[in-house]
Amino acid sequence: MDRTDVSLIALRRILRATELYGRRLAKEAGMTAVQFRVMQIIAETGHATPTAIANRMGVTQATMTSLIDKLVAKDMVERKRSEKDRRQTNVTITPLGLTTIDEAPDPLQQRYVKKFEAMQDWEQAMIVAALERVAAMLDADEIDASPVLDIGDIGKAH
Repeated sequence: MDRTDVSLIALRRILRATELYGRRLAKEAGMTAVQFRVMQIIAETGHATPTAIANRMGVTQATMTSLIDKLVAKDMVERKRSEKDRRQTNVTITPLGLTTIDEAPDPLQQRYVKKFEAMQDWEQAMIVAALERVAAMLDADEIDASPVLDIGDIGKAH
């Protein structure tokens, strides 16, 4: 087998692992990986502003509003006016949201992060350079994406 085929197989395995995880999360937790990541960010402190979450995830405010709307509809999070500044809205996690996070399958990106951060600096730099090069080869280097391993449109409900 030549290197081109080996590289395409590796890419396909990555895409397939992401797809399978997304299906498992949808089945077991009833949400997408991106929605799950929003909940994790909120759960870190119990509340966060939509702007802070959007900035952290690298998505637009409109995308974040859509994601939060879907989580509110599922009773995973709530919007509450800030006590400090009544013009500001905080998003808080509900008891159901906390239970869902606790019972959800281990997030794929957390497994990746743990293993990536255990690597030497030079290995990390090599992987980042290779992945950026692959993104450029696929004309995907300008696509808006958050640091969440998920397939499809970030604002789309699966």
